[in-house]
Amino acid sequence: MSTTSRRVAGLLLVIYPTAITGGVSLLSLLIDRDSGYQDNPLRQDLWRAGHAHAGVLLMLSLVVLRYVDAAALSDSWKWVVRLAPPAAALLLPVAFFLSVLPEDAEEPNAVVALAFVGAATLFVGLLTLGIGLLRRSGERHAA
Repeated sequence: MSTTSRRVAGLLLVIYPTAITGGVSLLSLLIDRDSGYQDNPLRQDLWRAGHAHAGVLLMLSLVVLRYVDAAALSDSWKWVVRLAPPAAALLLPVAFFLSVLPEDAEEPNAVVALAFVGAATLFVGLLTLGIGLLRRSGERHAA
């Protein structure tokens, strides 16, 4: 693993406890019947989705870092791959959490559009990594 990827991994591991804290916060809202959290199923669903996406995408970010340095990509594209999953890990939860921030929200507000931006960012990063790895694989067979 390159020094750059190792540094990004270290930063992600320092950030990861925020997802753990978010899970504990959701748990406390579920336990506290007076919080109002359980009164809004839409809010429950989107906040649960936000928390789950944060944790899973941060973990995926760490996995991606194990492969990016082996991909046949320029340094610029390697940075895109390194940063796309963490960016999605931020954009998707923000979209889910902030789109139903008011306790009485009956539908998501316009902030939910960030989920599409996050999904597109993740798509580009993963597709780029996959192509880079396939290109590297092809180079070895040609040699």
